[in-house]
Amino acid sequence: MHKNCLKIVVVVLFTLSANGQINKKFIDTGSVNNQFDYLYKKSNRYQQYKVVQSNWILKLKRNVADSLSASKKEIINNYKTINSQKISIDSLQLTLDNSEQKITDINSEIQSISFFGIQIKKALFKTIMFSIIGVLIVFLVIFIGRFKQSNSITKDVKNRLKETEEEFENHRKVALEREQKVRRQLQDELNKQKKE
Repeated sequence: MHKNCLKIVVVVLFTLSANGQINKKFIDTGSVNNQFDYLYKKSNRYQQYKVVQSNWILKLKRNVADSLSASKKEIINNYKTINSQKISIDSLQLTLDNSEQKITDINSEIQSISFFGIQIKKALFKTIMFSIIGVLIVFLVIFIGRFKQSNSITKDVKNRLKETEEEFENHRKVALEREQKVRRQLQDELNKQKKE
């Protein structure tokens, strides 16, 4: 009887254990790590081993394969996104470089002036132009000074010429009168000589 009781207890325990295993349901939600932890905790012990239901292992295998497949798809999608973003970044960088070059060129053009086809900085151009204007002003002042000096000399010379012409006219009149006097005297002498 003892043996029968023991058999009944063993069968009851085995049935309860089997029912416990059958009633236990494997969780297939959550992370793979949580599923492994659940599998390890809910598995039975046999000496130093853990006994796991084969349907749970297969379910976990499918879940791991699905997770790996989803991860691969996500990695591929991320890789594609990264590549498209890299292409976009490279394009934007090229556009930025072109824009910076245009800005540099425009700033250079703003700060310089084209003079006979040569780009000259505005400061240098202003210096050259003001130097040219300064030199022209100096020449103008010199020219005006010389013109005034020449004009005064010309007026002085004209006045002297006028005086000289007046003197010459007076001298000519005096010389003409003298010549006429000398001719009269000569004529008178000739007339006297003829009479004698």
